[in-house]
Amino acid sequence: MCRHLAYLGEPVSPAELLVEPAYGLYRQSWSPRLQRHGTVNADGFGLGWYAEGDPLPARYRRAVPIWADENLTDLARVIRTGALLAAVRSATAGTTASEAAAAPYTGDGWLFSHNGVIGGWPAAAGELAALLEPAELLGLEAHCDSVLVWALLRRRLRAGQAVGDALAATVGEIASHTDSRLNLLVTDGRSIAATTWGDTLFHRLERGRSVLVASEPGDDGPGWTPVPDRSVLLATPDAVTIRPLDATAASREDRIR
Repeated sequence: MCRHLAYLGEPVSPAELLVEPAYGLYRQSWSPRLQRHGTVNADGFGLGWYAEGDPLPARYRRAVPIWADENLTDLARVIRTGALLAAVRSATAGTTASEAAAAPYTGDGWLFSHNGVIGGWPAAAGELAALLEPAELLGLEAHCDSVLVWALLRRRLRAGQAVGDALAATVGEIASHTDSRLNLLVTDGRSIAATTWGDTLFHRLERGRSVLVASEPGDDGPGWTPVPDRSVLLATPDAVTIRPLDATAASREDRIR
């Protein structure tokens, strides 16, 4: 459910990443090649990007299919950025249909997307919601499993936890309560971090120039490397590192803290 990507590197237009590739995110909204769950991603879309010198990202989100937005192709053609995260949505049943439920979500300078589902939503989410403070629950911008995942991750980031550890602990926390798919993707405009937990993820590194992390390759060119399931990925334009994601250990270590 859903497809997403994140890019860091030399400034490009969003069109070069989303629209122009033969099998890019734009096409993945109606014809994904590797999606394991669901067939289309027509329940909304969004992109977030960083302007030079500004640590807070801008966003453009809609609740319509990406191909139905007449403004998107013009915006994607003229914007230029060296850091971007974008997603097309296949909504979990019982979640909000508004653009507030479309990724990327943002806060404290981060952009976040979730490709997956909290199993048993919404009934199974009660124990997870109880982990948040009342103010955090009241601040959720939409009734959506992905927004809840973002709130759980964001509280760890605010506590100063390193992003890779925060991702692993969040996956472990959710997996200990319910059977879920948790491919998470986050960037602060300087690095990209992601998890694989039930769906596909690839990266393409042009060392010293750019790195692209995506649910599936946008073209058939060289350089795409699959990320093993149950992994944590950390990436910059200079390097990509991948380590196993042991949700049981992550959850146990978090309880010890």
